[in-house]
Amino acid sequence: KAVVSTQSTGASMDLNKVQQIMDKFEQQTENLDVQANAMDESMGAATTLSTPADQVDALIQQVADENGLETVDMLADAASAPTDSIAAGSSSVSAQQEDALTRRLAQLRN
Repeated sequence: KAVVSTQSTGASMDLNKVQQIMDKFEQQTENLDVQANAMDESMGAATTLSTPADQVDALIQQVADENGLETVDMLADAASAPTDSIAAGSSSVSAQQEDALTRRLAQLRN
């Protein structure tokens, strides 16, 4: 509907009409955004409230069993993993990458 109005207005180049159509389009877009946000919030709240935690846990365990995973052990291992070794490993990789980029930049400048 807005496209047809825009095409017919574009032919006559009445700037007031073009502005009115654009304002109406903007208002309709904003209304649609508000409606979509309200629907998303409603659906999210309904889904959260209607899904019992024990059923979610059972589904996670079922998927883990089907794929041969041990979720309890994996979660326990993740909680006890030392974070300082992870940070040290990523910083050494970053330093190596930075050195390589610095050398490359120096070569490009020469």
